[in-house]
Amino acid sequence: MKGKAGPSSNSSRSLYKDKEKPTQIRYSNITAAKAVADAIRTSLGPRGMDKMIQSSNGDVTITNDGATILKQMQVLHPAAKMLVELSKAQDVEAGDGTTSVCVIAGSLLDACHNLLAKGIHPTSISEAFQKASDKAIKILQGIATPVKLSDRESLLKSASTSLNSKVVSQYSSLLSPIAVDAVMKVIDPATATNVDLRDIKMVKKLGGTVDDTELIDGLVFSQKTTGAGGPNRVEKAKIGLIQFCISPPKTDMDNSVIVSDYTQMDRVLREERQYILDIVKKVKKAGCNVLLIQKSILRDAVSDLALHFLAKMKILVVKDIEREDIEFVCKSVGCKPIASIDHFLPENMGSAELVEEVQTGSSKIVKITGMAIPGKCVTVLMRGSNKLVLEEADRSLHDALCVIRCLVKERSIIAGGGAPEIELSLQLMEYANTLLGTEQYCFRAFAEALEIIPFTLAENAGLNPIATVTELRNRHAEGEKTAGINVRKGAITNILEENVLQPLLVSTSAIHLASETVRSIMKIDDIVMCIR
Repeated sequence: MKGKAGPSSNSSRSLYKDKEKPTQIRYSNITAAKAVADAIRTSLGPRGMDKMIQSSNGDVTITNDGATILKQMQVLHPAAKMLVELSKAQDVEAGDGTTSVCVIAGSLLDACHNLLAKGIHPTSISEAFQKASDKAIKILQGIATPVKLSDRESLLKSASTSLNSKVVSQYSSLLSPIAVDAVMKVIDPATATNVDLRDIKMVKKLGGTVDDTELIDGLVFSQKTTGAGGPNRVEKAKIGLIQFCISPPKTDMDNSVIVSDYTQMDRVLREERQYILDIVKKVKKAGCNVLLIQKSILRDAVSDLALHFLAKMKILVVKDIEREDIEFVCKSVGCKPIASIDHFLPENMGSAELVEEVQTGSSKIVKITGMAIPGKCVTVLMRGSNKLVLEEADRSLHDALCVIRCLVKERSIIAGGGAPEIELSLQLMEYANTLLGTEQYCFRAFAEALEIIPFTLAENAGLNPIATVTELRNRHAEGEKTAGINVRKGAITNILEENVLQPLLVSTSAIHLASETVRSIMKIDDIVMCIR
């Protein structure tokens, strides 16, 4: 009864050491995190299933992108939340492989469970996994093939591999070149070490099919031109972007002006008219023939009277440009945002060959093409028959862009289809034989855990997972380093011949981040609730 004594018996309590609780906490954390990994395991690979996610407001999302599923899932357990953060980290670092990283983490946790049951200390497991992860990354770098950005064929194959596991896989032959060309246009292949994906703008328009998606070397506004009677096509455009309003000034919030006389009213209206006309004349005088107006929340950004004057002056107007788009527009067109009419000068304006309003489906868009300084920004006009397909196509193309970005960051590719994981598993097993003690156990467990990727790929493709992984292991043991699971033929083939390639960065980042998360979970021995 020593441990059950009252609070007075501090001396007897210090003798009692509770070993049960940390073990239970660890097992509880492992179970929670594994549950999250198992939930998205079925979404892995070209034959992976999709998840339908319904939010509290009734919005439905259909996707098989690991990061999207986990982001929208309501996860309560703190250890499970770590897996959600893990997929976010992979999304930021590599952009693709968000499902794989969680599946690997789940499998490593399973390995930890077995090692803990053998009585190995959590710290020993954690340190061994760190070494195993470093060794795995070195092995991957050893089996990778360098790739040049001028090798368009390899880039296309990598983008296609990413798209093949998505809902829009049948359009991969169309979307892959778009992803490659978009990235190549916004970087200098000779010097680039990263890609700012904000330079590639996605404009989603309902109507048509994914086939109608196009890459536009310029700028697209999803809204139509405003101003009846104004032009809707301007060649040799001089473009001004304004952040002030062309509408009558308003009084302060708590002030009001009472006009009691008709002559005074007339005078107010005349003054307003004159005020607007002066602004429009200054715009015209600067040589502007296309005016872009930022959205305003205080008053109308542009009044009907101003639109009338602008139309008469043959100036094309696009209003309601979002504040966050301003930087992109300025970079594309080569203009500067103008905050007051006094600064509306020719040197602050951009130029383009053509600005025109185009009909797409049931609505219109405005296209700006032929920039004076081309190639800084591009726009992808996404089309889709319904909202769900359109959003999933957008997410899929973003993943393909991220894959090309990975190749710009680290210019090496490896085979896909479970080939690198099996190769890693075999080489780590061999290395484990040179180690002693608990470290050897931990390395073996780490190596076996990596087999989850080919196992799941086979399972999702309807093959016998145990037979497939065994055959894959044999082929790799015989020296076929690029043998992988061909889900189309349901057999083991040389995966390079099937053009299934992936960037080295996706795999190295997945193993590094997964083992880091598992180490964090292993180090936890208690969960403490705090009072806010």
